[in-house]
Order: sequence, then C-alpha cells, then structure tokens
Amino acid sequence: MARFIKKISQTAGLSPGALVHVGERSKQPVKITLLDYDHNNLTEKEIKDIKECFSFKDTATVTWINIDGLQNLELIENLGYHFDVHPLVLEDILNTGQRPKYDDFEAHIFVVLKMIMFDEQAKEIVSEQVSIIFGKNFVISFQETQGDVFDSIRTRIRNNKGRLRKMGPDYLAYALMDAIVDGYYVILEKMGDKIEVMEEDLVSNPDPKMLHKIHKLKNDTIYLRKSVWPLREVVSGLERGESALIKRQTHIFLKDLYDHTIQVIDTIETFRDMISGMVDIYMSSLSNKMNEVMKVLTMIATIFIPMTFIAGIYGMNFNHEASPWNMPELGWKYGYLGVWVVMLCIAGGMIMFFKRKKWF
Repeated sequence: MARFIKKISQTAGLSPGALVHVGERSKQPVKITLLDYDHNNLTEKEIKDIKECFSFKDTATVTWINIDGLQNLELIENLGYHFDVHPLVLEDILNTGQRPKYDDFEAHIFVVLKMIMFDEQAKEIVSEQVSIIFGKNFVISFQETQGDVFDSIRTRIRNNKGRLRKMGPDYLAYALMDAIVDGYYVILEKMGDKIEVMEEDLVSNPDPKMLHKIHKLKNDTIYLRKSVWPLREVVSGLERGESALIKRQTHIFLKDLYDHTIQVIDTIETFRDMISGMVDIYMSSLSNKMNEVMKVLTMIATIFIPMTFIAGIYGMNFNHEASPWNMPELGWKYGYLGVWVVMLCIAGGMIMFFKRKKWF
C-alpha cells in the first residue's frame, strides 16, 4: 500500500499555487506529443520546444497535447500561462496524490483521475495520476511517466474512424476518461481470477503464506475503491453540469461512462466482500485441518490407553511367591502371550467400534 501513498509534506507552508512536484520523478525525459485534427486534416508530431504548442491555442481544429513527465516545472508553468490555466490547477497537476475530481473554470474544465494498469513483470498493480484540461478547441493531458491506455484513441484519430474526428475536444476528453475506466475492467478480471484460485486453495490446502496474498489483494481493492468512488462524482458532475464546453451530444456518452463507473464500483464491492470472507475461510480451513489431526491423535491415544493400563499393571512385578494373590499370571507358561492377545483384542475391538461409528 505504501506505493500508493504520496508524501505531500514538502508543500507544507508554501503559498497556494506554488509549483512543487509531489511523487516519483521519471528517469525518462519529458515527452510532448501533439495531435491537431479536424474531419479532413491531421497533424501529428513530437514537440521539442513547448513554444511550438502555443500557435494551436486559437485554431479552429481540435488540438490534443499530451505531456509525459512532470519533473520540468518551467515547461508546465509556461504552458499553463499561455493557455490561461489557473495556478491552483497547475499545483494539483504536480501533486500526484490528488483524489479524482473536476473543476469548472468556464474557459476550461480540469479533471483528475487515476490510470491503473497491471505490471506483468512485478505482478502488481501500478497507479498513475492523469490530469486533463479541455477548453473550446484543445485538450491537454498530463501523465507521470510514458506509457498509457490511449493507443486505441490515437489509432482511431489517425484512421479517421468513429466520431473522434467529427466531434470536439469535449468528446476527446470523454474518450480519454473512457479508456482509463475500460482499463479498470482488465485489472478487475485479473483480480477475479486470483480470488477464484485463492478460494479453491484456501478450502483444499490452506497455507500461512496465503495470508500475505490476501492482505495484498485487500490493499489493492481498497486502492481501487479509493480511485473509483470519487470518479463517480466526477462523471456525474460533468454529465449533469451546464458548462458550454460540453455539448449536448456528449452528455449521453458521459451517462454511459457513469454507468460503467457504477459497474466497476459494484464489482469492487463484491471483491471486497469476497476478500473479507477469505480470512474466515482460511481460519475455518485451518480449524478443520486441526480438528482432523486432533481426531486422529485422540483415536490413537484412546486405543493405547487400555493397553498402557494393562502394561502398567503388569509392570508392578509383585512377587507371586510371597502370596498367591500377588500376580499369579507371572508364573503362567503363556502369561506373556495371553497379555498380548488381550491387548490386541481390545485394540481391534475399539477400531471396529470407531469404524462402525464412522469416526474414521
């Protein structure tokens, strides 16, 4: 869970709007890509100097500027200044511990959400904050590192398929949010498979190492819940809002995105209940296993108790020559063999009795 917690103590005492990057610094250089398009034309290029983006501010086309990496504060400050982005918004972009939210500044709308992916090498969930600003004719997205779930959107823009090239920046912003929410389904499917396998293992062969796995699953579920629950409010606010930046035809798509968000939340809540029940299953399985062990030990002890009693009696060795009442069996020719026969008969009788009772 520590990898999901961002330390913001370094911003304490600073004035509102102060630009301080909170989060892990990417080792890769800042990458800026630009897609400018309308229904008939497309311009795509990688930007070397942020000033190249400034000329696209007031064009009639839709401009998507994507920035990978937040460590260059001067770059972000210049971009925000040119596109009239409020300093508090820039501060929230750099503070990667933000909860999902949205703010309407009339000239532009600011949205924060969490992009969650599965690291195949580390076999764990990784999280990244994505900040989106969209205005009358532009969309600016900020990511912590390179790599995202937006490749399908870029492909649709290049191939001029679907509505993207026909719609405005509000639809592009919706498409980015929808791609992030769709990525949640991939994570939930993997978690569902893990939970199903773990439940079977817990019933058949509970292992102390499973407690660690359950704890990790629980932490991942808590973080998913923390990321998705506020997103429901964000999408609902955008869908019900009256901003002129969101066209009427986009509202129905935001409503569909809201339904997807609710579905993700329901699935997370189901997983949360199942994981909470796993601890009970684990304890019950261990208890049943211990009961089976104790049952076997009790039966063995029960069988040997009368045999131990007989062996204890004949281990007293009272001299039968001193008195005819002092263990006359010690002088019998078949006394030792007779004791063994008695003990084996008792043991065999008890085993038959246990089997008849179906105790084993």
